[in-house]
Amino acid sequence: MSSRTKRIILIIAIIQIVLIVVLLVLPGVVLAIPGRYRVALAERSAFLGQLTEGVIEQVSPVGDALPAPAIVAEQPRITIPAIRPTEAGSPTPTIASESEVVLGDTDVTGESVAEEVESEAMPTMAPTPTPTITPTPTPLPDYVRLEGINRIQQSFNNCGPANLTQVLNWYGDETTQAEAASYLKPNPEDRNVSPWQLSDYVNDFTALRSTVHSGGDLELLKRLIAAGFPVVIEKGYEPNTDSSSGWFGHYLTVFGYDEREGVLYSMDSYLKVDPTNGRADSYEDIEYYWQHFNYTFYVVYKPDQEQKVLDIIGPELLNPLTMWEITAVRAQEDIEEDRGNAFAWFNLGTSLTRIGELTGDAEFYENGAAAFDQARTIGLPPRMLWYEFRPYLAYMKVGRYDDMLALADAVFATQGGLNVEESYLYKGHALLFQGDVRGAVDAYERALQLNENFYPAEIALQSLG
Repeated sequence: MSSRTKRIILIIAIIQIVLIVVLLVLPGVVLAIPGRYRVALAERSAFLGQLTEGVIEQVSPVGDALPAPAIVAEQPRITIPAIRPTEAGSPTPTIASESEVVLGDTDVTGESVAEEVESEAMPTMAPTPTPTITPTPTPLPDYVRLEGINRIQQSFNNCGPANLTQVLNWYGDETTQAEAASYLKPNPEDRNVSPWQLSDYVNDFTALRSTVHSGGDLELLKRLIAAGFPVVIEKGYEPNTDSSSGWFGHYLTVFGYDEREGVLYSMDSYLKVDPTNGRADSYEDIEYYWQHFNYTFYVVYKPDQEQKVLDIIGPELLNPLTMWEITAVRAQEDIEEDRGNAFAWFNLGTSLTRIGELTGDAEFYENGAAAFDQARTIGLPPRMLWYEFRPYLAYMKVGRYDDMLALADAVFATQGGLNVEESYLYKGHALLFQGDVRGAVDAYERALQLNENFYPAEIALQSLG
């Protein structure tokens, strides 16, 4: 064999080795690129952006849905237990004990945990003044549009701080998106800021006030807007509507409505559109995507406007117990309309779990876990647990730690999910109850590495000494 042939063979071998090394190393390199840089890369070069996302799709794909529960029963019955008032003056129960919804799904097993590890903080409801009940609401005008709200283009995955500053700036508060995010999302890759965190930020760091609730409806939105208050809602969002993998959570600032056209006017911090006129969405579209987050909203207002805001919201939503009762009943109604609605089942699970937290009644956790099982069996978007975390708590309370770990692992299987501190918190809880203290500490520490201000993880660590 000639020396020239040997050199060619050697060069080919070297090229093959280099290609193998590149193929082995490239996925890790691509996954290590922070999401915000990948977005910037795609904006500058469509080809490189597609190449990067293609590699990620191969090595860390977003699944079609969260994993379904392992144990499935044919005809479980999910009951909504009666509320048993725990103190004088508590509201009369409005949910009958015989209420139940049925659909083929999981059999709930496991014992409630013996002791509680500190979990996600409850939202601040700001119920200081007593709301005044208005017997006959004033008729609303057909058209209202609050002027002067300017759209703020969100930075990467930053719709929470962006929508918050849209409203703060409208009130004259000069907080910038970057300033709000520096506290709410010290890790730019953090995939979620919860409504209660945004509302707490207003109450703790500005001269304004805020209150957050679930169970809103279009009539309430219109009444708040007509009274001069923009409202931020949490909703589902599908910039890519081809599959559930294109689903995200999103915030939207609603500042007007038109009864004649049947539309709500809003500022969308994601879309690069007119920064002053906003967009118009039909009532039907708003309700459809708002349902994905249990019709949750928060309102910002001046301190001297508090009584006016609370009067409009009404005593039912100001009382956490009755608020979650209302959302449970509404979820049941949504289920009756469409038993294949995974979001309605998820809302039912969330509401029942919340009532369990308020009453300490194990029945609510058991039935909440069963409702979450239904939602998982039908199929939830893979990013659902970037934003909502009550399934972890329901499963923890009924002793289903393996389900907690399965859901956390599904979240961590994607690049974005690796930045969800709440899932690390609940993974830590599950490991702790399974006796893996070292693993729990590692999970809590990881949560704090992602967000140094995430105090539930700090409390959990302190509880372990």
